[in-house]
Amino acid sequence: MGQEYSVPKPGSKIQVIGAGLPRTGTASFSRALEILLSGPVYHGGTQITIGPEYEIKTWMQIASQWPFRDDTTEKHNMNLIAGRLDGFVASNDYPVLAYIPQLVKLYPDAKIICTTRDVDSWAKSMDAVAKAASQWYLRILLLPLPSLRYFPSYCNDMAKVWYTLYGKDEPTENTYHRHMEWLRDVVPKERLVFVSVQDGWEPLCKALDLPVPDIPFPRINDSKAIDNFAARQVKRALLRWALMVGSAVGVAFGIRWLMS
Repeated sequence: MGQEYSVPKPGSKIQVIGAGLPRTGTASFSRALEILLSGPVYHGGTQITIGPEYEIKTWMQIASQWPFRDDTTEKHNMNLIAGRLDGFVASNDYPVLAYIPQLVKLYPDAKIICTTRDVDSWAKSMDAVAKAASQWYLRILLLPLPSLRYFPSYCNDMAKVWYTLYGKDEPTENTYHRHMEWLRDVVPKERLVFVSVQDGWEPLCKALDLPVPDIPFPRINDSKAIDNFAARQVKRALLRWALMVGSAVGVAFGIRWLMS
């Protein structure tokens, strides 16, 4: 989250499905895939927060029907997913990540690559994100901002998906391990690869059978990017509230003056 919104490129097809949990270097991973595959990557956290409102609304619609109760419902939602990913060379991060079984079917030739991280540091980072995203005042604060006004409701929807996949009221560390087990259950062994962005180009290029680029591996600090993004959006929201309140006060004084 916090990077640039990616615009689909006509003709691009999904070649890689990112299966790593948030806060496992997904921003760096997305940038690396853009370089290797020469096309836009659908980083879910970024697309739903700074993209057009149909992005977040579509994923909320999909989450509201999950788990899919029958083949017809699954097919309908797979079409919605494919519509969002059309024109991209790879997908990554939530909410796309929740639908790995469907992605495996949709893109039978795509490699599923899971980014990894030290479990303890990941859990600490995720706990901080969850706490920040669940603050009660966000529903009010974000109301003036397109897309982000739906973010609190989106978080509630995705929490239900998260709890179904990994359990509720469990230590955060357990989520990490259960995610790895889930991937091994739903992804064919020959298509699943685990890499760490800390290891640079070599493991990723080997997995994709591509040459190592003659440039440094992208290093994007997820925590810093999210903090910077959050700070910018809070300022935007406060400014819009100030403008709306100022306008309302001005109108009230104007009416009072006219009536005096």
